[in-house]
Amino acid sequence: MSTADIIDGKAFAEGLRARVTKAVATLSAKHGTAPGLAVVLVGEDPASQVYVRNKNKQTAEAGMASFEHKLPTETSQSDLLDLIAQLNTDETVDGILVQLPLPDQIDDQAVLDAIAPEKDVDGFHVINTGKLATGGDSLVPCTPLGCLLMLRDRLGDLSGKRAIVVGRSNIVGKPMAALLLRESCTVTIAHSRTVDLPEECRRADIVVAAVGRPEMVKGDWIKPGATVIDVGINRIPAPERGEGKHRLVGDVEFASASQVAGAITPVPGGVGPMTIACLLRNTVEAACRRRGWELPEM
Repeated sequence: MSTADIIDGKAFAEGLRARVTKAVATLSAKHGTAPGLAVVLVGEDPASQVYVRNKNKQTAEAGMASFEHKLPTETSQSDLLDLIAQLNTDETVDGILVQLPLPDQIDDQAVLDAIAPEKDVDGFHVINTGKLATGGDSLVPCTPLGCLLMLRDRLGDLSGKRAIVVGRSNIVGKPMAALLLRESCTVTIAHSRTVDLPEECRRADIVVAAVGRPEMVKGDWIKPGATVIDVGINRIPAPERGEGKHRLVGDVEFASASQVAGAITPVPGGVGPMTIACLLRNTVEAACRRRGWELPEM
């Protein structure tokens, strides 16, 4: 039985989407047009197809314009860059998202860097990552932003808290650390080569696990009462459910960590639902910045 409070990312994301929907209605009534999000999918990856379908559905449900571009697996890099160039100049499009991973013949970074920074709602363009790293005002990657919103909701002022981010990816680890620094946390970035990782984790009031290893962070790594945000989504065999069955687990061993932590996100149902909700939030923010509109409360 868990003693930690469970941070319900699904409920939090529903609340955020409701606030985004209200903001979109306000903007549409005031300016006669809604923010628009273009999503580009190259290839037939099943997981990406599900994800893109959910993005388009939630974009439309929030009252925004949804533009979907599906390209075949054999699409060339130059053809994809041509499409992005068109979307960059399309006045109805405020946000552009290219679903990763891309087929082997396409350089992911070249594509991400081709997106106009002001329409980069994933927050991956080098200008946006540079602004975030140097304390500037930028669009922020969706998953770290979702983590931060849940931390603020749980803890209020984060100033002075000790935080550890386990993982140093450009998508989650590095931007998460930059966001926590911006909140005046004392931040440690840890990874596979960190000496005595368990001891580093035990010092932290906030643990963000984003390393991509199933149940790597154990309960005895957690400081009593700490807040644990588990970004990992790992599929592992579940023979107890039948032959060939799997289950999802995070990067944190939930059963043991939930006995020690003050609060913890579950997997699934924690960080995952926040990513698309934050994408919608970023699209509204991008529209307001680009068009010179006042940003409604979200």
